[in-house]
Amino acid sequence: MSQYPEAQELLIAPGRAEKNYWKDLLRYRELFYILSWRDIKVRYKQTVVGAAWSVIRPVLTTLILTVVFVLAGAQYKGRAPYALMVFAGMLPWQFFSNALSDGGNALVGNANLISKVYFPRIIIPASSVITSLIDFAISFVLLAVMMIIFRFVPDIKIFLLPIFILLVILLALGTSLYIASLNVKFRDFKFIVPFIVQFGLYLSPVGISSSRIPEKWRLLYSLNPMVGIIDGFRWCLLGDAMYWPGFMASLAGVAFFLWLGIWYFRKTEKSFADNI
Repeated sequence: MSQYPEAQELLIAPGRAEKNYWKDLLRYRELFYILSWRDIKVRYKQTVVGAAWSVIRPVLTTLILTVVFVLAGAQYKGRAPYALMVFAGMLPWQFFSNALSDGGNALVGNANLISKVYFPRIIIPASSVITSLIDFAISFVLLAVMMIIFRFVPDIKIFLLPIFILLVILLALGTSLYIASLNVKFRDFKFIVPFIVQFGLYLSPVGISSSRIPEKWRLLYSLNPMVGIIDGFRWCLLGDAMYWPGFMASLAGVAFFLWLGIWYFRKTEKSFADNI
């Protein structure tokens, strides 16, 4: 009997990578950890205030939106202060916008890695999405501090918040996969994505409550998946009323973008190394 353990046999054959693609995600999980940790370390490298940007950006945005909409006469009938309502909407939007910006450019930013070795390419944008959870966690701590300052206590529905966190992760993953795939072939998208993020901020109920939308347009408005997610965050955190038909529409939107992202990514993945 040999004193050495039996070596694991690795068979390389035509079509094998395609057949075992999803199993390979588990095999390459260490690469997922490495890429995520690398993105975390370089996110605020060589910046003066470092990770404090995770606090400064949402705070400044919340202040600006609160002042602008209050001066414009916007009203909020919930029991929380207006600034708290805005920040609760800023939480999922900031995560989504960061994940879309980073994930959409992830493949182009890792061109050398993609062109040299095989691994499931989906790991790259997925790791960028997960990295954005760090900023989300920091902002969530800030929200808790704001609740203490305003002496606001959420009710038991806060325990349902992980459902909506999962939904915004899935939406960010689906859209990031789709944009990242398009960005490999059409580099125009690196200029389009910031516009989408900026424009989407005003198409989503971040600075206002979606209850301000006229009833006859509210279901159409909820076709934006972020509407139901933001409403869900406020429902869990602030006790706002939930527009359930709109939530179902947003849920369908999340499912559609997740399917679209995975389908298009897998369809075009074989050409990444040639086009990048």
